[in-house]
Amino acid sequence: MTSRARKTLFGEWWWTVDRLLLAAFLLLIGGGVVMSFAASPAVATRIGVDPGHFVERHLLFLVPAIVVMLGVSFLSPKVVRRVCLVLFVVFLAALAATLVIGVEIKGARRWIHLPAIGSFQPSEFLKPAFVVVVAWLMSERMTRPDVPGNMLAFAVLAVVVALLAQQPDFGQTMLIAGVWSAMFFIASMPWVWVFVIGAGGAGLVGAAYLTLPHVASRINRFLSGSGDTFQTDAALEAISRGGWFGRGPGEGTVKRILPDSHTDFIFAVTAEEFGIAVCLVVVLLFGFVLMRGLWHALKVDDPFCRVASSGLVTLFGMQSAINMAVNLHLVPAKGMTLPFVSYGGSSMIAVAFSMGLVLALTRRRPRVQSMRAYEPTRPAPAAGTPREATA
Repeated sequence: MTSRARKTLFGEWWWTVDRLLLAAFLLLIGGGVVMSFAASPAVATRIGVDPGHFVERHLLFLVPAIVVMLGVSFLSPKVVRRVCLVLFVVFLAALAATLVIGVEIKGARRWIHLPAIGSFQPSEFLKPAFVVVVAWLMSERMTRPDVPGNMLAFAVLAVVVALLAQQPDFGQTMLIAGVWSAMFFIASMPWVWVFVIGAGGAGLVGAAYLTLPHVASRINRFLSGSGDTFQTDAALEAISRGGWFGRGPGEGTVKRILPDSHTDFIFAVTAEEFGIAVCLVVVLLFGFVLMRGLWHALKVDDPFCRVASSGLVTLFGMQSAINMAVNLHLVPAKGMTLPFVSYGGSSMIAVAFSMGLVLALTRRRPRVQSMRAYEPTRPAPAAGTPREATA
């Protein structure tokens, strides 16, 4: 290992990065590899490809994901802002392009296919850039009241939500809106605005239920328990069969009939083969990442780093919670991956980029104090002393 005395780029990074957070990310990535071996061969066999197809692709995406996460963690907050601003503009344009040239899957246009790269989902890469740009705007409002940062942040939210709703992608829309609201609260906004935003969000959910048939269908199926609930029923069966310690690696059977066992329902496969005990460890790892990130945000002085890092870990935590809640049939079914664990190239690299940003923004840095703090204070002149004598 490197010494603190050696002023190298790696040495400075190693002694300032949060190594516990890094270890948690690597544990989740390793767990995702194990679960890819457990869940994906059954899916590959069912669709007529080589049993190792998804495993090989998962490992293939894993290498650039780790490189991206570690590479981004070296960036300074100033560079983070600039990179994310560029990426936000690029992927916002790509998100708009999905409405025209996107690949339609199950009635939604969320993917773009590029001949040399393959298919990717712009919204996955837009999310971390969106969080950083919004944090930038909100922090500017905190330090410079004359800057309309909050209004600009709301305008950015409105544009992104409008494009996601057109795909349509109701789940990502709710996730983006939820993270934005959490950041608005963390940025020390008045409580009245928190209640106004909450009421507005509830109104939008009601409007979506009344105007969007696919949203109403999912909510009705969840509330009534009728209709096409095959995947959630199978997931609950897998969890109940696994018990506390599981049926053993490779011994799960429900995964053979679950269409999305390697992506949206990999948590249920984990429960069947490795048991509820391992699932609790996974939940604790996600909870640790969330609490550790918020703890860093509480300590940092820079408003931008505080709002951005808390927003990124909130995004990570909310997406994880939604995926696991769907598996447990606690919320209506929504196609959302489990970060670092589920199969998916776009999701894997985008989450790695997000957590690289968290590592970059939570690195220990010396506090910059005002020069006034170092100026010696002059004693007040005695009464009646001429001004020239104190000059």
